[in-house]
Amino acid sequence: MANNDQVLLDQILEEQRVSRAPTATKSDFFEQYVAEQVLKDYDLSDDEVEYGLTGGGHDGGIDAIYTFANGELVQEDFDHTTLKKSVVIDVVIIQSKTSNGFDETTINKLIAITGHLFALANPLSDYATVYNEGVLEGVGNFRRLYTAIAGRFPTLRFMYFYVSRGESNGVHPNVRRKTDDLRQVVLGLFPHAKYEFSFYGASDLLGLARRQPSSSFELKFLESLTGRDGYIALVRLKDFINFIRADNGQLRKNLFEANVRDYQGSNQVNEDMQQTLLSGGPEDFWWLNNGVTVVASRAVQGGKILTIEDPQIVNGQQTSTEIFNYFHGANTDADERCVMVRVIVANEPASRDRIIKATNSQTSIPAASLRATEKIHRDIQEFLVPFSIYYDRRKNSQKQLGRPIDKIIGIALMAQAMMSIVLQRPDDARARPSSLIKKDEDYNRIFSPKLPIQIYLIAATIVKTAQASLRGREDLAPKDRNNLLFYVAMHASAALTGVSAPTSEQLATIAPESITDVVMNASISVVEPIYRELGANDQTAKGTQFLAALKAKLSEQFP
Repeated sequence: MANNDQVLLDQILEEQRVSRAPTATKSDFFEQYVAEQVLKDYDLSDDEVEYGLTGGGHDGGIDAIYTFANGELVQEDFDHTTLKKSVVIDVVIIQSKTSNGFDETTINKLIAITGHLFALANPLSDYATVYNEGVLEGVGNFRRLYTAIAGRFPTLRFMYFYVSRGESNGVHPNVRRKTDDLRQVVLGLFPHAKYEFSFYGASDLLGLARRQPSSSFELKFLESLTGRDGYIALVRLKDFINFIRADNGQLRKNLFEANVRDYQGSNQVNEDMQQTLLSGGPEDFWWLNNGVTVVASRAVQGGKILTIEDPQIVNGQQTSTEIFNYFHGANTDADERCVMVRVIVANEPASRDRIIKATNSQTSIPAASLRATEKIHRDIQEFLVPFSIYYDRRKNSQKQLGRPIDKIIGIALMAQAMMSIVLQRPDDARARPSSLIKKDEDYNRIFSPKLPIQIYLIAATIVKTAQASLRGREDLAPKDRNNLLFYVAMHASAALTGVSAPTSEQLATIAPESITDVVMNASISVVEPIYRELGANDQTAKGTQFLAALKAKLSEQFP
């Protein structure tokens, strides 16, 4: 008989599935929900969580796998050149079961697949018929990163999570002993790695679900000046690191979502800054550094502590990251130096954007880096709201408001949708999930004020409807859904206009209510056989043959 926590978990899962992802099967949504809770400290979007799901046939006991470099998700187009010394690589492997207990067989599978795929001498191609594409690609992301930066001697952490509806305090001793066998395999391959294995049951999942991301943070300071709607504070480096570092030891990525620069890695300015930190003086650090700017919805001073609501570091990610690296790798116990922190209270989005743009334009920065602050993204966000589609300009802001998965679209996915539908380049959209908008030429073509604003509604509706339709296909593995998505979106846009290569003006005339599951399923029935015939794998989706075959098919259908 199920205990209270199991009953409660089942109710919560079904309620959230119906409200957030009604087309997902119960088992698929369980895997998504588990990954979301386990990875809560990494602050992933729904699309990023879904990216790592690998469950289905031939998964070798791995339902999800994620690699993080200094807390950032590693995808196939990850740029490792931004990483410097003191790199921490986390490999997170999740097994999710809806059963009421934990068994030895599952851990035996993890022992086998770890020995097969994480042995760098074994080509992944040798296991193409043994494990599915999602698992191989997930391990491939780790291999590419690790071999590229091995000379920098990164810290390596393997974290395994075995999750079920059972109770983690009732795991049989024989099952627990198996985790020691897995430890031996991991340490045999990577002797200096750190290894963790966690059993999570219904009660543990509920505990994670109840832990909401904090929106209020304390910043301890030495001295401050108070002005209208803001503060300028001198903050000891050891107090600032406590502000920007999460419980898992990584940077709080959600503090930097509004920062347009991103971390620039190993450049001369950052190298000099790190050298300044390591030198220990004699000058105080704030004498030699421009400091950090924080925008918040509210800030209250009590004694020598600022309590800050919804903080965003809008300028100073380079400084913050170098301070983080310094505290990660050096002896900082006696360091009493300070950094200057400006805290500005600004609640209006347009005001925040002006602050972001102004504070990031005082030194050289590529114009294309000022992305989310541009007027076009605010226009898109405002235009989509009446249609109940929510543009996630600031990552996870819409998710935190409880919006359904099928109604949220971020800047990256919008770029992929526009690339697939307007430019008919679904291969590029699939191959460059995280770096697509970094190329000025592509960015300026898909986020242009010259395009009719309606086209962003059409692109968002098509790609989100396609996602929902593919999610409802139990016979498709997560990786296949991802590989098919942008090709289905391209075909559907042609079908809805009756033109094999529609113009942006033609696309903008599509009626949103005509974008239905029926249309998407018809497009899937055309696209999927081509995908299967060409190999049905990641290389198929990223290559040129799939696109050429689909264009030929469209020319036949809509001459």
